[in-house]
Amino acid sequence: VGMESKVEGVVCVVGATNVDLTTYIDRLPKPGETRHGSDFQKAFGGKGANQAIACAKLGHGDSKREGKVRMVTKVGTDAFGTESIGNFKTWGIATDSVFTTDKAPTGVAPIWVDEQGENAIIVVSGANALLTKEEIEQSRDVIGSASYLACQLEIDSAVTLRALELAKELGVTTVFNPAPMKEGLSDNFLAVSDIVCLNETETELLTGVNCENEKDAEKAAHQILAKGPKHVILTLGARGCLLVSRDTESGIHIPVSKAKVVDTSGAGDCFVGTLLYFLSIGKDIESAARRAAAVAAVSVTKKGTQSSYSVRADLDSALFH
Repeated sequence: VGMESKVEGVVCVVGATNVDLTTYIDRLPKPGETRHGSDFQKAFGGKGANQAIACAKLGHGDSKREGKVRMVTKVGTDAFGTESIGNFKTWGIATDSVFTTDKAPTGVAPIWVDEQGENAIIVVSGANALLTKEEIEQSRDVIGSASYLACQLEIDSAVTLRALELAKELGVTTVFNPAPMKEGLSDNFLAVSDIVCLNETETELLTGVNCENEKDAEKAAHQILAKGPKHVILTLGARGCLLVSRDTESGIHIPVSKAKVVDTSGAGDCFVGTLLYFLSIGKDIESAARRAAAVAAVSVTKKGTQSSYSVRADLDSALFH
């Protein structure tokens, strides 16, 4: 596949699709106990799906962005799978590489939340665990059409690595978000990642460096850069983010304005999806990271995960210039 198959501004996300099933209750039941809960919510999730949706929502309403976000994932043939595909289509995401299987359910995460906000979560990967390297190969044209490819660590890691490798072979810029982080992650992932985006916990697991102060965070970033990436972005929660690039000695700290935090779930995925959007429309890495930090900061002021992601019309129009 030559460069001529590239379509301007396309983002491809390879990752997990889940349905989150959240039950609210005064306290979690003991084994054998039945209790009445106060509320229930069903929401679309999965790190891959979240990043694709965050990216697509920013281009929503712009006809030139229709189909510019492309998802490679696997769902079941059950109702949750059908609804997940419908959710992608609602936001204009191309679903040609959403595979289905009748061998497992669509990924789910039943979540219990008590009055103190403590939670207990069971994640059933289901169909996500059955996405194969062969299906990555079948998605070659979709991956090759992209300017940027994003991966996380929620599906089989060998499949993720193959997607990153294939993207590199096809001249696609790779963005790797090592979440949820696995101990002893192979350096092979970093060797095929152009941009690595990760939080403090993930950075510490990967490098052994605690990122409480900026000097240590920069040290950790340089350890990661030494393994192949061009840029590392460390997201620091309320402290914003730190962008460190291979060709610059010191990092750029990007602060965020203080926000009233309501729900931080999915903020990291919002950051990655927003970064992808602004890179895909031609912004440089620093501009894209500044905008990603600002948009993710808005997401934490709203409840939910995908429902907390802004559409373009909700945001300050200055972000888009």
